[in-house]
Amino acid sequence: MSALCSDFRCRLGTERLRHPVVILMLVFLAGCAGRAQGVLVPYAGEVTGTSRVEMLVATTRSATPDEPGRMFSGARGEGLTYADIAISIPPDEVRQIGDVQWPRSLPGDPSRDFVTLKADRVAEETAFRRLDEMTARQGRHVLVFIHGYNNSFEDAVYRLAQIVHDSRAPIVPVLFTWPSGGGLFGYGYDRESANYSRDALERLLAKLAADRSVGEITVLAHSMGNWVTLEALRQMAIRDGRVARKIGDVILAAPDVDVDVFRTQIAAIEGEGPRFTLFVSRNDRALAVSRRVWGSSARLGAIDPELEPYRSELERDQITVVDLTGVRSSDPLNHGTFAQAPEAVHLLGRQLASGQDLSTFEVGVGDRIADLATSTGATVGGAAGLIVSAPIAIVDQRSRRSYDDRLEHFGNSLGETVENTGELLVQPLQAGQPSRRRPARAGGLW
Repeated sequence: MSALCSDFRCRLGTERLRHPVVILMLVFLAGCAGRAQGVLVPYAGEVTGTSRVEMLVATTRSATPDEPGRMFSGARGEGLTYADIAISIPPDEVRQIGDVQWPRSLPGDPSRDFVTLKADRVAEETAFRRLDEMTARQGRHVLVFIHGYNNSFEDAVYRLAQIVHDSRAPIVPVLFTWPSGGGLFGYGYDRESANYSRDALERLLAKLAADRSVGEITVLAHSMGNWVTLEALRQMAIRDGRVARKIGDVILAAPDVDVDVFRTQIAAIEGEGPRFTLFVSRNDRALAVSRRVWGSSARLGAIDPELEPYRSELERDQITVVDLTGVRSSDPLNHGTFAQAPEAVHLLGRQLASGQDLSTFEVGVGDRIADLATSTGATVGGAAGLIVSAPIAIVDQRSRRSYDDRLEHFGNSLGETVENTGELLVQPLQAGQPSRRRPARAGGLW
């Protein structure tokens, strides 16, 4: 790693910073220093006062038996290999929601660092036996996470642990990790590795759906992980006639997928398929670079959902969009905002905990944002509320209509005081009871 960092510094010192990929190089350099290697060696000391996240891992990576601190490399393995891993997360008062505190040296300090508690390679039969034990303790809702480009094995493990902990959702985490090279200039290799892994992901999802201890499956994919996810779901729908019924929700976060290709993928998932939620950001710098690399018209994770033809297509196929363009996080590329911005993580946790589409609450999220913004007495206060309360936009047909109506009401009633403002701020969202399934499509482009 240090040699690679030195090579990058040399290049940066001799070349002009003209190409957008330089943005990625600078971020990569920032992550080169101050991070210990081999963090998957289990901590040997006593750990108290921390949180524990245990996960089942399925991977198409090649094992590294001589490097227990890595477990798996970025090389491609044969078939699916499994692991049972537990991570300790330091107390909330010493960390920022959304951040992963990597140890600077080994062993890490559990009071301030993420540390590994258990890291066992297991056979498939053992893996699913342990899954059954986890569902018995934690509930029957399984979250399958598929990471993106430039992620090492330990990157993916620690990130999922952070998402599970910070979302506070009562779920059983399963990580599917494919052979990303974990290198800045390995984009082509990673793309082919994603293609290499789609059959394995389809097989994993089918096995989870067939497991009697599993009641419901939510799929969460990030960046290039959306490609392998959509391909696996498409194959399942073609092979079996539909996506497995237990897969109720698919969350596409910052998908590094061409919009036109997405239309063909989603068209194959016909009938009563899973609900789709799309997290987008128009200031995602990583997707801007991807667009330059591929020369495509648009990446799915960077669209403006209010522009045509996206708006009509999304409404027609009832795809809920969470627009994170106005949300800040610790990610300088704005590519991991769904997991690193506290507001976005809490929103994700709400969806996972409720088991419902974000647009199906009795008081929808879009409604609540509008209410908070427009129920303020003073003109200046109301305008400020509108700006501050809506960094995250939930774009679905119901909330859009309600939001427009409330904006009109806001313009007609400036200066009026709404008596129940205080109650609105403290009342929890009440979940409605809509259908758990998305209606069959009417032949739309998406």
